[in-house]
Amino acid sequence: MPMQAPNPHSPGHPAVDDPLGLLPRVLHRDAMMLIIDKPAGLPVHKGPGGGANLADHLGSLRFGLPRDPELAHRLDKETSGCLVLGRHRKALARLADLFKANQIDKTYWAVVEGGPQTETGTIDLAMAPRDPKRGWWMKIDPKGQPAVTRFQVLGRGGGLTWLALEPVTGRTHQLRLHCQASGYPILGDPIYGHAPRHGGPGLHLMARAIAIPFDAKKPAVTATAPPPRHMQGALAACGWTGV
Repeated sequence: MPMQAPNPHSPGHPAVDDPLGLLPRVLHRDAMMLIIDKPAGLPVHKGPGGGANLADHLGSLRFGLPRDPELAHRLDKETSGCLVLGRHRKALARLADLFKANQIDKTYWAVVEGGPQTETGTIDLAMAPRDPKRGWWMKIDPKGQPAVTRFQVLGRGGGLTWLALEPVTGRTHQLRLHCQASGYPILGDPIYGHAPRHGGPGLHLMARAIAIPFDAKKPAVTATAPPPRHMQGALAACGWTGV
C-alpha cells in the first residue's frame, strides 16, 4: 500500500497519498509556487522504460488547490535539489518568462575529479547535440548554442574539488559537459565522466539554492536544499562541515 502522509495545509482532512515521500521535501510554499528538494534518481517525467517519476505524483502536492502543480523547469534524473513547481497557470507563465530570460539565480554544488587551477572563473564553451539520435547527449561545438558557467572553489581534498556552479545559460547537461571539457569531470558522472553506467557512486551534482524574483515589489523567493546522502562523504573530504 502507498505511504500515507498528513496534509499539513489541511488539518483534520483525510491523509493524502504520498508514495514518493514528497511532502517532507517541500522547501517553500506560497500561493504561486512550490520549491521541492527533488530526490536523486527520480526522473521528472515518465521515460520509455516506465517506472516512478515526479510528474505522475504531483497530486500529493496540491495543498488544498483543485489542480496539481506543474513543473516550471526540470532537473536531470540523477540531480537532486531545488525544483520549482507552479501552482496555477498565471504563476507558470510568470515562471516560464523568468527562466527564459535567465533572471532566476541558480547555484549548484558539484564535487569534481581534480579541479580548476583558479579559485573562481567562467567557462564559456558553446554546445550542440553529440548525436541526432541521442539529442540529450551534448558536445562542445563552437558553432553550437552559447553556454556560460561561473564557478567558485569552496573546498579541496583527496584529489577532489567542491565547486559552486552558476549556469548563466541553461543548456541541457551544461554543467556536466563544461566541467568535463575543462578537465575536471563531475564525480559519478557515467556520461561525461569516468563512472560506470551502473553501480557507480552516484552523480555528485545538486541544485543547492535558487532565488526567484517573482514579484518586483517583493524580495526574491529563495530556497536551499541539503546535500543528498551519496554526496556527503566527498563533500566532507573537501571541507564541508555539514552546514
